[in-house]
Amino acid sequence: MRSHLARHLLAALLSIAPLGNAEAAKAVDAAGVWLTQSGDAKIKVSHCGTALCGRVVWLKEPLDKKTGKPQLDDRNADPALRGRRIIGISLFINMQAAGPNKWSGKIYNADDGKTYASTVTLVPSGNLSVQ
Repeated sequence: MRSHLARHLLAALLSIAPLGNAEAAKAVDAAGVWLTQSGDAKIKVSHCGTALCGRVVWLKEPLDKKTGKPQLDDRNADPALRGRRIIGISLFINMQAAGPNKWSGKIYNADDGKTYASTVTLVPSGNLSVQ
């Protein structure tokens, strides 16, 4: 059975907080390493040309409890991708600017292996809201 983290990674991304000092929390740039609201993962958000990219860089439970091996993307809709590790997976896909501190595109959900339309917004509290 996959860990709680892998099953709920997308849900945990609904609100992510910046790592670092209080001034970083008030940054107007979404780039940086963000901790998911549940504290189960860290997502590195960066600019990829005009898009915003987000990649899993840390998991609280990086090993699958059943196998003792790194968590895999075993629910991916594409069988060829099911052997890739969760750490390193790109979650944000073609997130283009959609207004001040807002990006729209797609997000990959490792829970069900599907991709969904999504928006990412840097809210005044300094958190990223992912919907």
